Amino acid sequence: MTLKSRLQSDRILVAPGVYDGLTAALATDAGFEALYLSGAAVAYTRLGRPDIGLSTASEMADTMALIADRTPLPVIIDADTGFGNALNAQRTMRVYERAGAAALQLEDQSYPKRCGHLADKSLIPAAEMAGKIAAMADARARADTLIIARTDAIAVEGFSAALDRAETYLTAGADVLFIEAPQTRSQLQTIGQQFAGRIPLLANMVEGGETPMTGADDLEQQGFSIVIFPGGIVRALGRTAQAYYQSLHSNGSNTPFADRMFDFAGLNKVIGTQEQLDKGARYDAKG
Repeated sequence: MTLKSRLQSDRILVAPGVYDGLTAALATDAGFEALYLSGAAVAYTRLGRPDIGLSTASEMADTMALIADRTPLPVIIDADTGFGNALNAQRTMRVYERAGAAALQLEDQSYPKRCGHLADKSLIPAAEMAGKIAAMADARARADTLIIARTDAIAVEGFSAALDRAETYLTAGADVLFIEAPQTRSQLQTIGQQFAGRIPLLANMVEGGETPMTGADDLEQQGFSIVIFPGGIVRALGRTAQAYYQSLHSNGSNTPFADRMFDFAGLNKVIGTQEQLDKGARYDAKG
């Protein structure tokens, strides 16, 4: 099933954030139907830096390719601003499609961009964003590759302006709308009332962000088709890793932390070591 066909369902799609082959495999094994690769997660994990436009298109594409090699699930990838003008956005579409992405999320911030839940963002004109959307649509190689149009206008121009921009992006050819960082439940409801039934809607849940944390069932009732939890895994593993390193430094041993870790055999089971060895053995030269 493609991501495009899955969005024909009335059931909301929950897409957890991943940032490498291991997290993609774990999320796949947990039973999810799609995954989300954010620029923030790549900045956090590959660079150890904040989400302020530091991740490059090539770093994102490399990460996407590794994830696609590890899981059959469709992946929504953060394309940031398209990394430039409309022609850059077209190139980003081609590169990310080749890397295995099922959907590209494009936003209307100026470059360098920053996390949607940080202050002091700036935007490009709505007409320029519409041109990028149209350019990406012309460049895609597969009809099933989706364009998710994100606007960050709530924090910059206000809620009404964000709705107006979303209308413009729908007309320009977006396949999914993502109005970033609604600040109240009422704003979430208004988004659903205006757009549900016309185009799939995406909601972003960020722990400690601007949007009230809302469960998938509730968002489905409000008309949303996709909910992403892009950075949750990094926050969870980051806190666990901090505790792990502190424990090892204090104790000189992993023994006090053992009940919070996979042992050697446990991790090998999760990553399918024996299955890979057995598969390789089938191709070994015989006699």
